Amino acid sequence: MSPADRIKAAAERSPLVNSALEQARISHEGQVRNGSGGMPYVEHPMRVAALLDEHDYADEVLAAALLHDVVEDSDTTLDELREKFGGEVAGLVGAMTDDESIDDYRERKAEHRERLAAAPAESMAIYGADKLTNSSTLRAAYAEEGDTVRDEFKVPLELKLEIWEKDLELLREKAPELPFLDELGEELSRLRACLEAPAPH
Repeated sequence: MSPADRIKAAAERSPLVNSALEQARISHEGQVRNGSGGMPYVEHPMRVAALLDEHDYADEVLAAALLHDVVEDSDTTLDELREKFGGEVAGLVGAMTDDESIDDYRERKAEHRERLAAAPAESMAIYGADKLTNSSTLRAAYAEEGDTVRDEFKVPLELKLEIWEKDLELLREKAPELPFLDELGEELSRLRACLEAPAPH
């Protein structure tokens, strides 16, 4: 079953997931995901949520997964999400949201990891699924487009990968029970091999 079909099925059985999917579509309308080969942005949170649905996470977790980027990447606020989806979903989204007041990329990501280390396991599940989806999408785009994909990001891909590897260390330490950590480790290794190989033409 494709991620889109899986989330469609989840939305049909759950009003909460359906409402979150609609909100994600509205918030990310017209946006394209960087390093995705031109993928509409909303496909990214749908893939993250579908991965979690495969492992039977609760509807609140699927809803938060669908909404995990809307505060960072749209005008939607955490208070609006809290009012519409409740404290649990908003709390999970808040745990997934970077502190944009920290300019330095490494510092911002380190602060985020610190917050996640104290967050509920469900937050770490969304975080891990996000990293797995990001890395596999980026690897596919890099294989297709080569070094030109680098132009879509504000930081070097090697730095992104370094951060994701640190994220994996955190998840292995704090949430070793997550079902897709080995897959994430393998995906990051494949991405590193891609970046270290001569660029495809």
